[in-house]
Amino acid sequence: MSKVTEKVETIIQPVLDELNYDLVEVEFVKEGKDHFLRISIDKPGGVDLNDCTLASEKISEVMDEEDPIPEMYYLDVASPGAERPIKKEKEYQNAVTQPIFVSLYAPIDGSKEYLGILKSVDEDTIVMEIKVKSNTKDIEIPRNKIAKARHAVMI
Repeated sequence: MSKVTEKVETIIQPVLDELNYDLVEVEFVKEGKDHFLRISIDKPGGVDLNDCTLASEKISEVMDEEDPIPEMYYLDVASPGAERPIKKEKEYQNAVTQPIFVSLYAPIDGSKEYLGILKSVDEDTIVMEIKVKSNTKDIEIPRNKIAKARHAVMI
């Protein structure tokens, strides 16, 4: 995480707490000649356009007061979507019994990617139920081997 995104998180977290929204991710990127500050929010049951608009207005107010970003940028507040990232402990706990996708730094059982149901989470590992041909099996994955995790849509 960059210093800019850390500072932005510190500034906006009290606003989101007051609105009862969870901060999912803060991203500051340059695309072409433009800069974008993208903030993903969520709440139980999901967020809608009105939630994003309200959060954007409140975030704009506090960012105008103490903005750590010197260059011009576009503020984008949005839902993280159905396949949102899983990064924080609370997000892992909330994802138990849900389908997730993980990519790993190093292969486990010959694969660096797994799609399945998250069965359990502890400090050091996650357990996923995955399909192998027409059967299912549980696989234990050390959390320090997870490069990325996200919610998944399974058909």
